[in-house]
Amino acid sequence: MTALTDDTLPVTPRAMRDEMILFVVMALLLASVPFTGVYPFFVMQALCFALLACAFNLLIGYGGLLSFGHAMFMGTAGYCSAHALKVWALPPELGVLVGIAAAFVLSLITGYISIRRQGIYFSMITLALSQLLYFIYLQAPFTHGEDGIQGIPQGHMFGVLDLSKPTVLYYVVLVGFLAGFLLIYRIINSPFGEVLKSIRENEPRAISLGYRTDQYKFLAFVLSGTLAGFAGALKVFVAQNASLTDVHWSMSGEVVLMTLVGGLGTIFGPVVGAFVIIAMQQYLAGFGQWVTVIQGSIFVICVLTFRRGVIGEIAHYFRRSL
Repeated sequence: MTALTDDTLPVTPRAMRDEMILFVVMALLLASVPFTGVYPFFVMQALCFALLACAFNLLIGYGGLLSFGHAMFMGTAGYCSAHALKVWALPPELGVLVGIAAAFVLSLITGYISIRRQGIYFSMITLALSQLLYFIYLQAPFTHGEDGIQGIPQGHMFGVLDLSKPTVLYYVVLVGFLAGFLLIYRIINSPFGEVLKSIRENEPRAISLGYRTDQYKFLAFVLSGTLAGFAGALKVFVAQNASLTDVHWSMSGEVVLMTLVGGLGTIFGPVVGAFVIIAMQQYLAGFGQWVTVIQGSIFVICVLTFRRGVIGEIAHYFRRSL
């Protein structure tokens, strides 16, 4: 299940039109969820993880950098937002900004440390940094250790939107997801995104053309980490808690799984992958620990049958950019 490198369609007006049509369809379907009787908490949780997976896909699918520590951005933003909301009594919009700022600062520090390494060395450094933060948060007083930060107030966003109402909260999370998705889409289709793709395909050639590849990869890492933090800040309002689970290495593994199942290096693949994995966790919870085994089996089947992922295979079959 690899990124499409040999048969990736070029960015054309027709391809962008197809992507925008699919985006509108996706937005309309998601906007209609409160009227369908579908459990809103499940969809809100899936949207948060979909944004996280899209942010991760920006790094690996278009920059060629595999991070095993992306959960640290989500968890850090969640802890900082939760602390700001509960202890500092900040309004929701400022709580989200605090979380995003924390993820941004963390991505600057960790990116500076890790971006000069390549391949498995980069991945192992991100994993080590993530585990380091996990043990820091386990001992830090403001995180309350294994109990986490519970009972986070949802409040009124901009003094008007009552987030304690499920429908209002759903549309706030949906708008946040769509805004993050469009930002990632714009980054991918910008000149910066084209340089990223060239670095992924052939870094020595990009260097020979005069591009400072380390700076481009560093910026991609910071953007990806900051957007992952945005997802973590939104998730705080959905779950009303911040816990060690969001910082654990297994969460980073789940994000990798979501991206691969949906389609690495595709626009909509991480969204589909996130919904598939969260749906499995939601509706197969009765199987207990066997959920992990089922997820592993599905992953093996994906690798053996459709290596490009769900959306990747569909895009390849119809020769469309998705």
